[in-house]
Amino acid sequence: MKRLAEELGKLLLEKGLTLSTAESCTGGGIASVITSISGSSEYFKGGIVAYANEVKISLLGVSETTLEKHGAVSEETVCEMVKGAMKSMKTSCAIATSGIAGPGGGTPTKPVGTIWIAVSCNDKIVTKKLQGDNGREKNTQNSIEKALSLLIEHLK
Repeated sequence: MKRLAEELGKLLLEKGLTLSTAESCTGGGIASVITSISGSSEYFKGGIVAYANEVKISLLGVSETTLEKHGAVSEETVCEMVKGAMKSMKTSCAIATSGIAGPGGGTPTKPVGTIWIAVSCNDKIVTKKLQGDNGREKNTQNSIEKALSLLIEHLK
């Protein structure tokens, strides 16, 4: 995972871009991996761990209507989270995650292992839905890896 964070950092520096994160199910794991790289302060501005819906609303500007209509684990919510991170931290890029890491919390329509990721740079948003339950720790680690990879792909 450190290799992905290094590659992402290099791309951000080359392009003169800045990054922020808005994390729910990954609990700050993306920010942790990014800041494990020496020199990351040149492009990483900060992250918000928005585990509770109130935090998604108050700090990231996620609409209550979106949460009521689509739920916290939805493409619509991570899109609003990624926009909110870029706006509140004044960055050109952001990564957002929201999902059900498990072992509890799943429903028939959103089983454990359902995770939404959004990445954005300069107002273009790309999303990815992950599915499949491999246990809480693996679900979280897989989400972090996929989120970093998704932004790298988006920047290339």
